[in-house]
Amino acid sequence: MEFLYDSNVVVTISFTVFVGILAYVGVHKLLLKALDDRADRIRRELDEARRLREEAQATFAEFERKQREVSAQAEDIVSHAREEAEAAAVRAKEDVKASIARRLKAADEQIAQAEQSAVREVRDRAVEVAVAAARRVITERLGDDKASQLIDDSIESVGQRLH
Repeated sequence: MEFLYDSNVVVTISFTVFVGILAYVGVHKLLLKALDDRADRIRRELDEARRLREEAQATFAEFERKQREVSAQAEDIVSHAREEAEAAAVRAKEDVKASIARRLKAADEQIAQAEQSAVREVRDRAVEVAVAAARRVITERLGDDKASQLIDDSIESVGQRLH
């Protein structure tokens, strides 16, 4: 039994007995079960990570689609506002043109009235001058008796016309 004095042999025998006890108790089954459980847990975590990644990609795609829709709506709103502004500018130009036309027409009417008033004043003045000239001519050419007779006849004819 001399071989028991060799430490290498003792360690080998002890290790073999230790492994045998572990195998008898079923530690290897516990270790394998723990490793299998860990592998299952890692597999579930990988599946969960894959599922979450797919959800994130789907959510990202949805947000991109919504962003494109919002961009399209914003462009539609801007183009509509631009069209409205252009239409308002056209209406404003037409309103200004109509206003200018009304003012020009009013100015033309005022000018026409002023012309008519001036023509009337000129005629009235011409009539006054003609009457004054006629009076002077008549008084110079007719005598007082003849002028009185004409005045009396005129008064009489105006009186008959008024009644």
